[in-house]
Amino acid sequence: MPKYKSALVTGGAGFIGSHIVDALIKRRIKVYVIDDLSSGHKSNVNPNAVFYKTSVLHPGLGKLILKIKPDVVFHLAAQIDVRCSVADPPGDARVNIMGTLAMAHASAKAGVKKFVFTSSGGAIYPDDLRPPFSEKVVVDPISPYGIAKRTAEMYLAFEHRIHGLPTVTLRLANAYGPRQALRGSYAGVISLFAQKMLKGEQCVINGTGKQTRDYVYVGDIVHAHMLAMEKNVSGIYNIGSGIETNVNQIFQKVNRLTGAKQKEVHGASCQGEVMRSALDATKAKRELGWKQEVSLDDGLKRTVEWFRARTAKK
Repeated sequence: MPKYKSALVTGGAGFIGSHIVDALIKRRIKVYVIDDLSSGHKSNVNPNAVFYKTSVLHPGLGKLILKIKPDVVFHLAAQIDVRCSVADPPGDARVNIMGTLAMAHASAKAGVKKFVFTSSGGAIYPDDLRPPFSEKVVVDPISPYGIAKRTAEMYLAFEHRIHGLPTVTLRLANAYGPRQALRGSYAGVISLFAQKMLKGEQCVINGTGKQTRDYVYVGDIVHAHMLAMEKNVSGIYNIGSGIETNVNQIFQKVNRLTGAKQKEVHGASCQGEVMRSALDATKAKRELGWKQEVSLDDGLKRTVEWFRARTAKK
């Protein structure tokens, strides 16, 4: 296992990124965080990390990376909403393509030893095949968000091949858990349902609610990132349970856990979202030694209790 002394986490004030920062600090690795706080929260950032409030699109990014000279980079900063990407494809591309390319190119110049990229497993695979999807499935994203993530992956392959940047791409299923985005369209369906039910507000299910997703608890996601750093590997890995759960089922599970006793209310469906998604993580199990540890029911219980405690404080 390589001994890394320093790490840079972009999007480190966000949901997954802040948990990665915590895990790195527990490993006694010096951590730098880049986040523009457009969706993240400064309160999420571990006080032992060095924080820079800036964007991955800032023209001074390259100089900052050369100054920090991290051993390993975790790139999570992104525009994360499919609906926003449909409404503003150029804006999505600026952050998710150009931001990733800028980070990767600056990292290669700075001699970074490992670049771990957080990609999408839910938005990148085709909508006309039966899940779960393996990495061998030919990708065919239908949203600008998915297109941008795939384009970023291709640029990373270029940086690896031409500039020698060691890269690992993790295609994540739907992450959930404590600290998931709390405002607007950045909130995942689980955090959105939990918040609204605990506040006594009616939840609205997009479309029929029969659209399925593969849900993975944030702790398992963080473990995958740590393994991607520690193992002598490169390439693309799916991180998911392989199990499909539809939105109506999530609604009922959170409904029971919160004691909200809400009835289903359905609204308009969302453009650009796939109907079914689940990931085959056999490759990650074989090469990274990763597997899902937290079941959906256990993870939902932990998540609802976190939101309950947070709601009680207000």
